Amino acid sequence: MSADATARAIDAVWRIEAAAIVGAVARMVRDVGLAEELAQDALVAALEHWPVDGVPDNPAAWLMTTAKRRALDRLRHDQLRAQKHDELGADADARGDHVVPDIADAVAAAEADPIGDDVLRLIFTACHPVLSPDARIALTLKLVAGLSTEEIARAFLVPEPTLAQRIVRAKRTLSAARVPFELPPAAELAPRIGSVLEVIYAIFNEGYTATRGGDWMRPALQGEALRLGRMLAGLAPHDSEVHGLAALMELHAARAAARVDAAGRPVLLAEQDRGRWDRLLIRRGVAALRRAEAAARAARQPLGPYALQAAISACHARAPTAPQTDWVAIVALYDALLQATPSPVVALNRAVAVGMAFGPAAALEIVERLAGDDALRGYQWLPSVHADLLAKLGRGDEARAQWQRAAAWATNERERELLLQRAQR
Repeated sequence: MSADATARAIDAVWRIEAAAIVGAVARMVRDVGLAEELAQDALVAALEHWPVDGVPDNPAAWLMTTAKRRALDRLRHDQLRAQKHDELGADADARGDHVVPDIADAVAAAEADPIGDDVLRLIFTACHPVLSPDARIALTLKLVAGLSTEEIARAFLVPEPTLAQRIVRAKRTLSAARVPFELPPAAELAPRIGSVLEVIYAIFNEGYTATRGGDWMRPALQGEALRLGRMLAGLAPHDSEVHGLAALMELHAARAAARVDAAGRPVLLAEQDRGRWDRLLIRRGVAALRRAEAAARAARQPLGPYALQAAISACHARAPTAPQTDWVAIVALYDALLQATPSPVVALNRAVAVGMAFGPAAALEIVERLAGDDALRGYQWLPSVHADLLAKLGRGDEARAQWQRAAAWATNERERELLLQRAQR
């Protein structure tokens, strides 16, 4: 295998397996920041050995085994250091210093896994209330979704150095607070659920439309987010928003096969072959939406943002063809969503629905007001929606300019190609 092919193989395996490796090691060393460092050590070892020895038959297992060996080495080192300083034990107890776990205890803890999932445990640990909401999401996207600091900074609309410092501080805070690497008891789930849902959906979105690169989607991330969402629904069966997120992801994932053509090029929703939509995932999504609605009624609460978005997606899923979509109902759902979670992105999506339900002129007024919102600066779908409405109104030159602007803002290669093609038309 060539050096380039080996490098691509390492990158691919790492993107898929990094979260599981960090989670498994964190259960051993009980420190998320240290676990990430040890997992990175395993990656460095792969970069050193695989080009010489070849890619192993089971590269994921090789990385996992190497990372766990690094963890055991670190535990032995820490235990030896602790033994050499036994005479200082009384002082350490008085100061409340960290007590190094026995290696046998650490390995036993790592083998005992009642929920059977290190990744979900990792998400709940990184979403501990000791961190600010922004820090929770940034750290988890780095550890679980494998996004770069640059990609997360772009999503947060903050400078990259600011985001990098936020992640570093988050890891230090978790370590200093001695946050246990565990799934919290049922009574303590509620304070973290919101952040956990946000992170899982962010992972799904990165899989649904990749931030950058040559692929329109990252199916492995979609699958992981779906798995985590289903598991979370089992842990919190009475939470409407947990079921709402599960429904939303199932319904979106149902379109995956129709979202690209044979050459891997994006296919927009209105042009998709609905016969290729996954009917099983649609049934699962609709069933989850019903559970979300039932849980909301039982709690005497309105539907939350995820359930509302799932209801919007269900409108698309129920329409046999694109022209038969109930856009008036979708506008009403977006009205409720905008009240539940005011956001310029939600307002932009609502404008698309308004354009379909009441005509492009009505939508254009909304989009032109949003054009001045700093939060949408660099967001490629703003000029793209603007261009689509201008084209429908016969203002071709203006539309072309907006599509070119959208293409300049796009970081995914497939997305950029799509926008440039629309500009050329």
